Amino acid sequence: MRLRQLTGLEQNKLRAEYDDLMKLIADLKDILANEDRRMQIIKDELTEIRDKFGDDRRSQIEYSASEMRMEDLIADEEVVVTISHAGYIKRTSLNEYKVQNRGGMGSKGSATRDKDFLEHLFVATNHNYLLIFTEKGRCFWMRVYEIPEGNKQAKGRAIQNLINIEQDDKVKAYVKVQDLTDKEYVENNFIVMVTKNGVIKKTSLEAYSRPRTNGINAIGIRDNDELLEAKLTNGSNEIVIATSAGRAIRFNESSVRPMGRNASGVRGVTLQSEQDEVIGMICVEDVYSTIMVVSENGYGKRTYLNDPEDKEPIYRITNRGGKGVKTLNITDKTGPLLAIKNVTDEDDLMIITKAGITIRMHIESIRTLGRAAQGVRLINLKGNAAIAAIARVPRSDEEDEQEEQDGTDIENNESTME
Repeated sequence: MRLRQLTGLEQNKLRAEYDDLMKLIADLKDILANEDRRMQIIKDELTEIRDKFGDDRRSQIEYSASEMRMEDLIADEEVVVTISHAGYIKRTSLNEYKVQNRGGMGSKGSATRDKDFLEHLFVATNHNYLLIFTEKGRCFWMRVYEIPEGNKQAKGRAIQNLINIEQDDKVKAYVKVQDLTDKEYVENNFIVMVTKNGVIKKTSLEAYSRPRTNGINAIGIRDNDELLEAKLTNGSNEIVIATSAGRAIRFNESSVRPMGRNASGVRGVTLQSEQDEVIGMICVEDVYSTIMVVSENGYGKRTYLNDPEDKEPIYRITNRGGKGVKTLNITDKTGPLLAIKNVTDEDDLMIITKAGITIRMHIESIRTLGRAAQGVRLINLKGNAAIAAIARVPRSDEEDEQEEQDGTDIENNESTME
């Protein structure tokens, strides 16, 4: 094809494009000038979109991401929280504690460091709270999901590394609570605290329902005093406070009026002398349970709170602030009273001496005695040795297994010698 023919073809293409543009311009001007036509075009386009995409809504409208909390991302499943005597804490999934048939050997619940032992074990959910009280009267919060997770063999982490506790302060009590946002729950439960000088204080749980990172003052501690115990109560529990002079006072919780968080409390027990001090407090729901007391020189006994046969109280109920009744016959042989615990036959008792020697025994092996009895020897202390701490701990089936194995080994050795 010649060049002039190609040039003519290009001119025809440009003329056709020009004519199309002029028609489009005229059509757009007509749309702008005609409102009815504009409305009709909008209706036709919306109808086409409806016919094409008019199925059920697939998107979900959620609240703003900025309102999302950490617990919204964590399943509220049950876990086992363990705390050792030295203050190492961890949580473990409840699924790791498999169900065994009756008569099984059990499984190891937690590994511990040298001269340490498991003291607290309880089941909670990830969204529960753990209130931590120190001897200076401070209260700290931890959500259960904030507790380091570990398997059954893990030792856990020191509680001092998880809260902003002062260097010269010391953790004294742990209290597990449920949902602090439940108004009915926090208004009908209380925290009861007692100090070494016999001061007792009851505060509504509602006062502890607003967690703070650096903790709060839970009780006003007076000079030469320190917080000893803190318990969660329902408002109708019975309180038993024991002193080192071997006396215990029992009264109903209702005799202690609820106070503000910064209050110092009221007198719970009158001490006999300047050397006397409170050594423990228990909150009792079952009035037919047993009370375990242990003295500094290793003597102890169990006594019923109420006689299970004639239903009469062995520890009589008195007014708050009295001197109490004798709970252990204190002599030079027994030494001062050291600890009081509310125990059952399913518990174990752990005794650790100041020299680091530990002994563990089943509570059911300790017989019940009268309230004023001297008790029986629980541990044989040599020289100037004395007990440093007493703890009620969960029953250990592993120790039963080890004792049976040790007994079998002794029998086998004796047979071999014969």
